[in-house]
Amino acid sequence: MKEYEALLTEEQREKLTRLREILVDLGSLAVGFSAGVDSTLLLAVAAEVLGDKALAVTAVDAAFPEREEQEAEAFCAERGIRHVVCRVDPMQLEAYRNNAPDRCYHCKRYIFSEIIRVAGENGISYVAEGSNMDDLGDYRPGLKAVTELSVQSPLREAGLYKADIRQIAKAMGLPIWNKPAYACLATRLVYGEEITEEKLRRIGSAEQFLIEHGFLEERVRMHGDIARIEVPPADIPRLAAEEMREAVYEEFRRLGFSFVTLDLKGYRMGSMNATIKA
Repeated sequence: MKEYEALLTEEQREKLTRLREILVDLGSLAVGFSAGVDSTLLLAVAAEVLGDKALAVTAVDAAFPEREEQEAEAFCAERGIRHVVCRVDPMQLEAYRNNAPDRCYHCKRYIFSEIIRVAGENGISYVAEGSNMDDLGDYRPGLKAVTELSVQSPLREAGLYKADIRQIAKAMGLPIWNKPAYACLATRLVYGEEITEEKLRRIGSAEQFLIEHGFLEERVRMHGDIARIEVPPADIPRLAAEEMREAVYEEFRRLGFSFVTLDLKGYRMGSMNATIKA
């Protein structure tokens, strides 16, 4: 048992052991690496048990912020993990641009097809993604594409929930253990509104502004020319304070939003899914 495992519960140690066994059985693995908590833990454990048979592949497009790409590159460089940055363009897909509720399915299928290609070029037998058990309880059309392409989901197979992943990452000393959850910028547009690179850039710049002002868990949802800001309820008073409120309003107006609103419900993951009619 590794020293850091003493910080885990018995159940978490068992799940971690199961994860290692799954990865060893695969023999070689390319991890779709976004620098988020889930894929970082998966990559770290894969590199631990597979060595140079583990490959990180980061798919970069207009919906993937530059800061995330830089974090991915820095993590792999620091740990000596092989890393390929794969430039992709889902904007070429009409089904992606039209932004129907199944947009994520078409995007995931396209991106993981590219990652599979990169894996083959590098002599890697399997490709994996970082979804966990909690993802099964949300609307996730992208998981259908993952299944169709036979992409592995080792964290789910090992029975790991988000809380387990964060605790294991903390015990391993991974700097991302408490990183806020993140989703691609395309999730910020209301379903049915066309996705364009200009809109993604505007949303990305708006969110970067909030992050630089200390709002680390945030979303800027786009409804036409309206920006709907979500932050945790505890952060609402600070964002609504006069000086901060004026600074955010002026910056968002500069970025091209006609109206800037604050969602009084606060941040919640996947809030755009509430617009899907059953």
